[in-house]
Amino acid sequence: MKKAILLIQCPDQKGIVAEVSRFLYSYNGNILEVDQHVDVEMGMFFMRAAWELDSFSLGKDEILPRFEQEVGQRFSMEIKLHFDFPKPRMAIFVSKLSHCLFDILGRHHAGQLDVDIPMVISNHPDLKTIVEAFGIPFFHISVTASNKEAAETHQLRLLAEQRVDFIVLARYMQIVSGDFIRHFPNRIINIHHSFLPAFVGARPYHAAFERGVKIIGATAHYVTEELDAGPIIEQEVARVRHHNNIAELVQIGQDVEKVTLSKAIKYHVERKVMAVGNKTIIFY
Repeated sequence: MKKAILLIQCPDQKGIVAEVSRFLYSYNGNILEVDQHVDVEMGMFFMRAAWELDSFSLGKDEILPRFEQEVGQRFSMEIKLHFDFPKPRMAIFVSKLSHCLFDILGRHHAGQLDVDIPMVISNHPDLKTIVEAFGIPFFHISVTASNKEAAETHQLRLLAEQRVDFIVLARYMQIVSGDFIRHFPNRIINIHHSFLPAFVGARPYHAAFERGVKIIGATAHYVTEELDAGPIIEQEVARVRHHNNIAELVQIGQDVEKVTLSKAIKYHVERKVMAVGNKTIIFY
């Protein structure tokens, strides 16, 4: 079954849900999912609607212009139309840490992530064997202060050649430039531990251990030019007990990071995320 997904935002007003439903019904659309949210402070309405395409009487290229003409213009809507085919193409960027990479590749192999993974790019060669064991091409592109621009140009060329739709930074320990981000607005997902900004630096778990933290967490977000401050997609936490040592804190943190990142990827792939300024609306 093929599916279309409509994402809408507009000033809040009466009749929006009724008109969207009427439009889909009038062209023999069988609605599978619908969710909406009103931000009272902003006075804005947000909606996600998904429906079957098999029996829909409009062709793929006809849907958006017809919807804008019959519904969108009247309500001053911003509209995005997506389809669940072909599968989104996701590139993974990594460095040396393997826990998030292993989790993504394992979930993908098990059919839990409905994406294609045409490549993994790394600034270190360490994880090449792991990636190629899953039958995925691995590209080692060294990144230094002196070659950063050239390295990103190389990365962007590979991404364009493979028609990559979005990128996951699976503990990629490099700051991507503003120019790179502009090629993939709200299409680069990063994961970091929630100690930031309280425990920054190379040894955050040691600093957290010394402070006796009680909760470890992780945040998955879209990448913006402001470091680790982009729109948040998902967050998770886990309790820390007094007898946990530093190695156990690291393990707890990595486990939380894996789960948080996989959820964020799934929401993005299923078109359940709407970025609004520096916030997100998530249609769970």
